[in-house]
Amino acid sequence: MTFEIPRDWTFKNANVAAGFERHVREQLPFYDLVAGAVAHIARHYLPEGGRLYDIGASTGNITRLLTDSLKARNCEAVSIDNSPQMKELFDGYGRFELADVLDYDYEPFDVATLFLVLMFLPIAERKPYLRRLYDTLNVGGALIVVDKTEDASRYIGTIYRRLTLAGKVASGVDANEILQKELSLSGIQRPISRDIFPFVYYEFFRFGEFSGFIIEK
Repeated sequence: MTFEIPRDWTFKNANVAAGFERHVREQLPFYDLVAGAVAHIARHYLPEGGRLYDIGASTGNITRLLTDSLKARNCEAVSIDNSPQMKELFDGYGRFELADVLDYDYEPFDVATLFLVLMFLPIAERKPYLRRLYDTLNVGGALIVVDKTEDASRYIGTIYRRLTLAGKVASGVDANEILQKELSLSGIQRPISRDIFPFVYYEFFRFGEFSGFIIEK
C-alpha cells in the first residue's frame, strides 16, 4: 500500500498504519536506536511478575523488543492505542487495549513507556495525566518518555530544528514529504515542555528537538 500523508495527520488511517514502520524510521533516523534504549532501560525496572504499559503502542515495537525479558520474568504487558488500524497490524507481546490513553483505567504498574505520545495529547491534559500515571506507578518503577520538546531559546533552538531536518534528509526522505508531514501536523502535534513533569526526571537522550526522559519512583 502506498504511503500517503493525510492533510490532517491521524493514526486512525489505514495508509498511515500500513506505512508506519517505514515512515517513522525515515522521518526519525534515530528511532531504532532509541527504541532499543527504551527497552534496555525498561528491563532495569521490571521485576518478576511485574506489569508494563506501552502507551501509544502503535504496532508494538517496544514490547517486541522486550519479549524475552517479559516472558522470562512472567510479566504482564499491556499495549494501549486508540487506532483500530494500528490494532489490526499489532504484532507486539501481550495484550492490546483499544482505548484513549487519557481515559484508560490503569492498575498499579512497574514500567510505562510513552514513545512519541505526549506531543499528541491536549496541552492542558499532559501534566495531570503524568501525575495520575506517577501516582499509580509502583515504588521502584519508572516512566520512560521520548518526545519532541520545545525549542531552546536563542540561536541553539534554530540549530536543534535544523539538526532534526538534517537527520531526515540524511536518511533519504524526499524534501517534499518532509514538508507535507510538517504541514499535516499543524495544530495536531505540539512539542512538550519540561514543566509538565511534576517530579524529578533524568534525560538519557537528545537529538535535535527530541529528548528521552526517565522518571523514577
